[in-house]
Amino acid sequence: NEYKSYLSTSMVRYAKEAENPAKSCKARGFHLRTHFKTSREVAQAIKGMHLRKATKYLKDVVAKKQIVPMRRFMGGVGRHAQAKAFNTSGSLGAWPKKSATIFLDLLKNAESNAEVKGLEVDSLVIEYIQVNRAPQMRRRTYRAHGRINPFMCSPCHVEMILTETESIVSKEDDDAPKKKSKKKEARQRARLGPLE
Repeated sequence: NEYKSYLSTSMVRYAKEAENPAKSCKARGFHLRTHFKTSREVAQAIKGMHLRKATKYLKDVVAKKQIVPMRRFMGGVGRHAQAKAFNTSGSLGAWPKKSATIFLDLLKNAESNAEVKGLEVDSLVIEYIQVNRAPQMRRRTYRAHGRINPFMCSPCHVEMILTETESIVSKEDDDAPKKKSKKKEARQRARLGPLE
């Protein structure tokens, strides 16, 4: 893929640092040749998801089994029944295939970074994700009467931080006093009879 040459090789500052760097991994891409607006919507859709769930979701988007809800950049976007599953106004959604495949590659890169760090890949969550506009690339299109108009593309920069979560379910303490309602206590007293 063309965009892989843009993957970060040098140390570059991220917009946000992980709260626990030892338990998190990063991935980013520069000047990715996919629309900024669709990429922003894909990023918002997978934010907060587990790595495995996000990967499955994006593969479903490419196969048109699941949809990406369009919330901010929704001009000219069609209505689709799949979008009813999300809390989006007007059931607006799309299947941005190019953005989804690029995000799949970024998630794969993040997974590799996690394995190198020795993190538990199955418990990684997309804690932070950001999409920025990259410098537009210029082409020209030819119009009627000998005119020329700009024909620009809108690439984007993407950065994400995935964090390992603890999947420890805390048990209730048996020693802790259980709450009882006054109604239940009254019923028990009635059953036992008057205490003398």
